[in-house]
Amino acid sequence: MSVRRLKIFSGNSNPSLALEIAEYLGVGLGSANVKRFSDGEISIAIDESVRGADVFVVQPTSSPVNDNIMELLIMIDALRRASARRITAVIPYYGYARQERKTRARDPITAKLFANILATAGTRRVVTMDLHAPAIQGFFDIPVDHLPGVPILAEYLLNKQLENVVVVSPDLGGVTRARDLAERIGASIAIIDKRRPEPNVAEIMHIIGDLNGKTVVMIDDIIDTAGTITQGAAALMERGAKEVFACCTHPVLSGLALERLQKSVIKEVVITNTIQLPEEKKIDKLKVLSVAPLLGEAIIRIHEDLSVSKLFS
Repeated sequence: MSVRRLKIFSGNSNPSLALEIAEYLGVGLGSANVKRFSDGEISIAIDESVRGADVFVVQPTSSPVNDNIMELLIMIDALRRASARRITAVIPYYGYARQERKTRARDPITAKLFANILATAGTRRVVTMDLHAPAIQGFFDIPVDHLPGVPILAEYLLNKQLENVVVVSPDLGGVTRARDLAERIGASIAIIDKRRPEPNVAEIMHIIGDLNGKTVVMIDDIIDTAGTITQGAAALMERGAKEVFACCTHPVLSGLALERLQKSVIKEVVITNTIQLPEEKKIDKLKVLSVAPLLGEAIIRIHEDLSVSKLFS
């Protein structure tokens, strides 16, 4: 790989992941100063030349989502004005992805708005992981590389050598993801039929599939308040499951999530580091896997104009 013109920059959202990626690529992390003025406005200074460089900005747009989005946009604008050849936004977790459609009159489609703003700021390409709705790729008029987290989760689960496994999707929308994981680890699948009477509230209606005496692996793209995953785990145990594991790509873990997971019947929660967890959120039940090698390989392929899809073939 030619590293002469490849540069990796990071905002404040997940600097440890950006550093891991840079180390994987064998390059130094770009020198940038991201801070706040006394009135709360964001100040960004790029402290090295990026003229003609292929620049990748690593910035998940997790909580505080609006601050992290503004950091990303301002850094992209600074790099564009400094004559970077191409700017790629590496957004492992894409904020506002759950506002991707109108569910009632006069709703905004904020995921589309964010896509428009990224392109306007000067983004030439986006790399992201496990979008809540894959159709969000179509919101962009620039290339989007949408990387799956399932291969990382599957490798870990295979190494655990679990027996008599069934993979459970917590809703009908996650069946494709559950089937992908099941095929990779040689398991059957089951489905939880639920409804959402209001945001962040789920009611389990039915469970489709054989669970008796099985080791269950629940998979979702996001664990937010953990209500769905913990209620589902309890229902699965009541239906005869032997033990329950849970896994997801994006550990949002807001509100009472950690308390619910700690008290739940779930034996282990396998997550990735697309979102940086503060120390107080690192409970014993969590197993964190790194996405840095995957993102690093994608960056190499983009930089060298090679196929990114070959990573998963």
